[in-house]
Amino acid sequence: MNIAEVAKAAGLPAKTIRYYEDIGLIHPKRGENGYRDFSASDLHKLAFVGRARSLGFSIVECRALLGLYEDQGRASGDVKALAMTHVAQIRSKIDELRAMDATLSKLIQACHGDQRPDCPILAGLAKPAVG
Repeated sequence: MNIAEVAKAAGLPAKTIRYYEDIGLIHPKRGENGYRDFSASDLHKLAFVGRARSLGFSIVECRALLGLYEDQGRASGDVKALAMTHVAQIRSKIDELRAMDATLSKLIQACHGDQRPDCPILAGLAKPAVG
């Protein structure tokens, strides 16, 4: 498969696929013409990484997951530990987003949103951060 075909099949932009090759996540063969020739295995790896990225895993984590996936002697506990760490990071981000939502919602509630020049939103943003 050429890059356009594998990009369509994997649901990834060609630029992303080239990047994944540059950083060593995939290693497609090259034809005599110098063009990349992607195998079914390359497509599978790209789809795997694409799915992991859609779940928020970093490139470093994707590399680790791909290594674990390809290692038939892996311990499922290693995979679970990586996934649990990622879920903890997601939950931490959710907590941060909820706090941001609460703060901004209070500021919006306090703003009259009319012709008055005073604005609690701007006043709230002008205050030094606590922390």
